[in-house]
Amino acid sequence: MLMLVVVAVLTIAGCGSDSGSDSGAGERPPAKAAEPVILSSDGTTFNPARIYKEAVPGVVSVRSIFNGRSAGPFGPQAAGGSGFVLNDGGEIVTNAHVISNGDGDDRVAASQVYVEFDDGNVLPAEVVGFDPFADVGLLQVDPAEADLVPVGLADSDKVVVGQPIAVIGSPFGQNQSLSTGVVSQTGRSVMSLTDFQIEGAIQTDASINPGNSGGPLLNTDGQVIGVNSQIATGGNGSGNVGIGFAIPSSTVKDVVGQIKDDGTVEHAYLGVSGATVTPEIGDALNLGVESGVLVQEVTADGPADDAGIKGGDTPVTVGSQQVMAGGDVITAINGDEISSMDEVITLINEAEVGDVIEVTTDRGGETNEFEVKLGLRPDNADGSGSSEAPPQDSQQLPPGFGQ
Repeated sequence: MLMLVVVAVLTIAGCGSDSGSDSGAGERPPAKAAEPVILSSDGTTFNPARIYKEAVPGVVSVRSIFNGRSAGPFGPQAAGGSGFVLNDGGEIVTNAHVISNGDGDDRVAASQVYVEFDDGNVLPAEVVGFDPFADVGLLQVDPAEADLVPVGLADSDKVVVGQPIAVIGSPFGQNQSLSTGVVSQTGRSVMSLTDFQIEGAIQTDASINPGNSGGPLLNTDGQVIGVNSQIATGGNGSGNVGIGFAIPSSTVKDVVGQIKDDGTVEHAYLGVSGATVTPEIGDALNLGVESGVLVQEVTADGPADDAGIKGGDTPVTVGSQQVMAGGDVITAINGDEISSMDEVITLINEAEVGDVIEVTTDRGGETNEFEVKLGLRPDNADGSGSSEAPPQDSQQLPPGFGQ
């Protein structure tokens, strides 16, 4: 997307056509402050100053305190992050890792949470719920105690690479900080607070640092397209290197809806890990299929195992990649051709617990059909099929959670 930076300055001056008149002799009013505006090739404008002014009243700093078993030798532990007002009823969205800690079933909500608004108003907040699989949390404050300015959710499915974005949050405790950038890529896979991956993450080059977690990723209209969650540090450092990830707003909307309706979030579960069949893998293993997903492991007593789907049993190195040979190759789900593990993950994420899907596989040249009743995803798998995707399919730098 071609962009042109334009600086607009508005000045007002008196004019008089009569040389004998003093109508224009007074002092000129001060010029309005310049606002940088980006004009994009599709005719839209990106005005960071305007976006900040309109959205910042709805962005909060979040402070969480963990008592009890989370307390350290110097007292209770604390975490800081960001969030944004979802509606005028006092609901605030943030990251799950900002308002909870622990592993698996032991993950618990913070004992105390406080949010600070742009006007300096600090309020206690109740943890309504959180989803460690999506790293999304929901808070509630008393709407009568704050001048709430909701920040609307946009459709993250319409996000395109190259579009300008703005980030507002509290990096390193520096409240209400603004940074800008572009969408670097969509559909990324990043780690969650569990053994499973978060799909559909938005990658950006905007400056995101510890403390930005839970804050909004905003489009040109100042609407939320994602919740900032992770950064790639590229080493042992904890600062920004131009690679940040946000949970897409479509996921946020779904998770928040389930938390509000049921108090918890359910995710469907197939119970396999798989490797996308590439020409190199297909030739090396003589698979006899041009595309699909080679099943690596099947979780014992999981839905796929119960249906009879087979995992690999022989480790083989193909190029620089190690795969388990001997397993089924998934070629279709519900009649739709499968060409990558990402497609499998997307289909399972869109399904519900209890749904029955038809999985077509190739096993040694023989086509098989399996009816699989999807189960409830466990908090942490036992290491077999834990992420519904193999480590070798992930090309991301190691992401670090901003606290």
